Amino acid sequence: MLIVFSGLPGTGKTTLCQALIKKKGFTYIRIDEIEFAIQQYNNSSKKIGAIGYEVAFSIALSNLKLGNTVVSDNVNPVIESRLKWKEIAQKSHVKIIEIEVVCSDKAEHKRRIETRSSDIENFKLPDWHSVQIHDYQLRTDKRLIIDTAKLTPENALTEIEKYISSPDLT
Repeated sequence: MLIVFSGLPGTGKTTLCQALIKKKGFTYIRIDEIEFAIQQYNNSSKKIGAIGYEVAFSIALSNLKLGNTVVSDNVNPVIESRLKWKEIAQKSHVKIIEIEVVCSDKAEHKRRIETRSSDIENFKLPDWHSVQIHDYQLRTDKRLIIDTAKLTPENALTEIEKYISSPDLT
């Protein structure tokens, strides 16, 4: 199974992904860590484009072929990356479960962005302005939407676990 978390920074994706990983022992792929490692290697803070996602796709594919359930923690802002995750699942003959994490309370979202700290050493988190102007294409595909302005992390995790274990998912 491939579980792809998506959403803008500061919505709670990483918190939920890590809680799910700790509980279930799934394989975890985090785009921020991949991209930051590439930037550090290249001694640059410039945007690296899609290379981080390409690395993540390869790691996911390898793990899925080994029979591991993979959880991807990423913004996943554009249709191209969303389609590529579907392609990876198809190549691996596993179902894909997509979860979009949102924070419908703009003031709360802003507060989170302005008060959080990174768990990746020396990683610079995006500021509120960059989150507001982030290119995040509207989604209309099948997915679970988790609104972290309305759910505690524990309640959100319960909803996610119910969703991923649903026999109705194809």
